[in-house]
Parts: sequence; C-alpha cells; structure tokens
Amino acid sequence: MFEKVTIVGVGLISGSLALALKEKGLAKKILGVSRTQKSLDKALALGIIDEGLELEEAVRQSDFIYVAIPVDATLPVMKKVMDLLQENQIVADAGSTKQALCQSLSGHPMRRRFVATHPMWGTEYSGPESAVHGAFEGRACVICEKEKSDPEALQKVESIYKALGMHLVYMDAANHDVHAAYVSHISHITSFALANTVLEKEKEENAIFELAGGGFESTVRLAKSNPSMWAPIFMQNRENVLEVLNEHISQLRKFKSCLEKENEPYLRELMEHANKISRILK
Repeated sequence: MFEKVTIVGVGLISGSLALALKEKGLAKKILGVSRTQKSLDKALALGIIDEGLELEEAVRQSDFIYVAIPVDATLPVMKKVMDLLQENQIVADAGSTKQALCQSLSGHPMRRRFVATHPMWGTEYSGPESAVHGAFEGRACVICEKEKSDPEALQKVESIYKALGMHLVYMDAANHDVHAAYVSHISHITSFALANTVLEKEKEENAIFELAGGGFESTVRLAKSNPSMWAPIFMQNRENVLEVLNEHISQLRKFKSCLEKENEPYLRELMEHANKISRILK
C-alpha cells in the first residue's frame, strides 16, 4: 500500500485509477493536481481525491505519482516531476503515445524510477465526472522499456495494474506507437471524419437523431472525444497515423470502386475478408 499517491490530471483515466486504488486498499490518501481549480473542486466533491495541491508540493509528499494528461503537456510536466523525484518515489504515466516521452527522459538521472505505461481503456468522456468504478477490469496495459526501470519500481507498478484486473503486455516504445495507431488512433480519426461527413451532408438534425441506429451510434461514438486530448496524440504519432490513414483510404477506395463499377462479387469478397476479424475479436 502507498501512503500517498498523486494523480496529475483528475480526469477519466487518473480519476478511475484513484477510485480503484481506494477500493482495493492500495492508497491511503490521494492528492490531485490540475490546471484548474474547478476540476480539483469537482474531483474533491466526487471523492476521487482527498486534497488538491500544486505539483511541487504534491510530488514532495507522495510515494507514487501518476501522470494522465494530454500527451503534449506530459512532456514538460513529466520533466518537472522527474526533477523533483527522490530515490524512494515512483512515477508512471498513462499516455497513448510512448516514444516521444521515453526519448525525452532517456538521459534523466532518475529515469529508472519511471515506468512507462498505457492502460488500454477509455471512453469518449473527459473530466472528473467521467471517472468510473471497475474501469480497468479485463483490459490490457502496455508497459514500455521495462528494462530501463528499477525492478522494484516495475514490480510495484505491475502489481497495481494486476490488482485492477489488467493483463500486462510488454513492448518497446516505437512498436507501441505503431500498434496504437492501428488499433486506437485510426478508430478515432475515422469516427471524427464520419461525424463530419454526416453533419456536412445531413442538414436535418431531427433525422440524424430519429434514424441513427446502433451501428451508426457505435461507429461515431468516439467523435465525442475531447479534441484537446486527441489532437496532440495524432500529432505526436503523426508518421504512424499517416501510414495507417493511407491504408484506410486505400480500403475505402476499393469499396468506392466496387460501387462505381457495379462489381458485386468483389464487394462481397472485401466484406468476407473483413469478417475474418471475428476470429480475433469474438
């Protein structure tokens, strides 16, 4: 158990983690750090944190620091945290991109007290009110560059995620960013683009509301995600996202060509090939 844990950012991921740490008896006190007093007040009112503090004071008091903020802000904030870190403290992050952060901290004298992680869970909601109980159960958590973390720090972070019901996956930061582009980042771009397509072509809001079925809702759900979080992810992982986006556009062109040329056999073939995903995602 940690005496005091600091969550930097009091939103979906960090808030859900804080709730889980309390429920599992893994933290006696949760300290919160946020850009806005409004978010801290809301997190306090919801029982997510026990006290809101400035970054320096929160880090000074804590055994474990968890950073879950937009990835562009993570780079300078993590540098501040690492500069404040003592030998008996551990820090981890929850960022959706890993290579830029790991590279930026590679030469830091306290690098070994940092564990680079990405819990593969999220929703389209943000802010303290989006935190939920039991969020991480049955999900994967990626840990990057584990060999660069102290074994004791790594073991403690691993034990947290395992206690939350997650299974662990290990890979280097570059591979993580490639895979994240394919299984997460492209889904969000597609959802944003589809929402814009419908908003551009369907001017009757009532028709969208009345006729949109479960398929449309599930596909476009991610378009409600916070741009302040996702724009930095796309930009930081730009090369990988562009590669995936080019392939996705190529696949869309195949469907378009089938319709233009009235080529139903190939249209069916494309869909049957797509059906194979059911072997992986049951």
